Amino acid sequence: MFKDTLRKLTLALTLIAPVAAAEPLVFTAIPDQDETKLRERFQKVADYLAEELDTEVRFVPVKSYAAAVTAFRNNQVQLAWFGGLSGVQARQLVPGSEALAQGVEDAQFRTYFIAHESTGLEPSDHLPEAMKGMTFTFGSKGSTSGRLMPEYYIRQQFDAAPEDVFSRVGFSGNHSRTIDLVESGTYQTGALNFAVWESEVAAGNVDTDAVQVIWETPSYADYQWTIRGDVDERFGEGFKERVREALVGMDDPELLASFPREGFIPASNDDYQGILETARALDLID
Repeated sequence: MFKDTLRKLTLALTLIAPVAAAEPLVFTAIPDQDETKLRERFQKVADYLAEELDTEVRFVPVKSYAAAVTAFRNNQVQLAWFGGLSGVQARQLVPGSEALAQGVEDAQFRTYFIAHESTGLEPSDHLPEAMKGMTFTFGSKGSTSGRLMPEYYIRQQFDAAPEDVFSRVGFSGNHSRTIDLVESGTYQTGALNFAVWESEVAAGNVDTDAVQVIWETPSYADYQWTIRGDVDERFGEGFKERVREALVGMDDPELLASFPREGFIPASNDDYQGILETARALDLID
């Protein structure tokens, strides 16, 4: 009787074990746009990856760029859609982590400087000197296109910190909000991700009579998918490369348009060396 009971218990544990051992791939993304849009976009990404990888995939939203980096560092997520700066920060904190893929556009990303029509500023081939003394808003403090790169070019143009160039400096929190604040005149000028601007204009969400682009930066590497270095140990040999292949193979036009990106291409940590050096020069990273 004891042997029979032991056999049944062993069988039960055998049946339960595969279920208990399975764990989901959890990922997050920097909150660079309206939360509703982000949830819709990344739930579709989760569904896509689950099908391609044949494993459960969960998207976990975060409230800030810093929270995305913290979640990655603490192993609450194994994969993340980062900006250039947040990706560099995360990889510095988690040795062995890698940039897997970037959008086609991310290899040649740009920041747009925008201005309210009341400023009288017009499109220029350089950052206008007339901006000095006006109000200005960045996006998030941890944004590459909304803070790091615009601050770099402001310092280069005016040879001074933003606080010494503008009468008031703010941080909107995300690119969509930057458009809203400058369009309404709350801030006279601002800087944001070119892709969000073009997407919002195409969707009819921007009053281009009230706000316009006055300058765009030279190109730089920006957004990317970054994965922790221990995923092969957790999910099986070759898992990291399978994730890369799935991301690069994403070809659903509707899903790509929601980023918006033409497609995804392989990326590496070396692609972001320039971002790392710029962040160090501005004392935004050790």
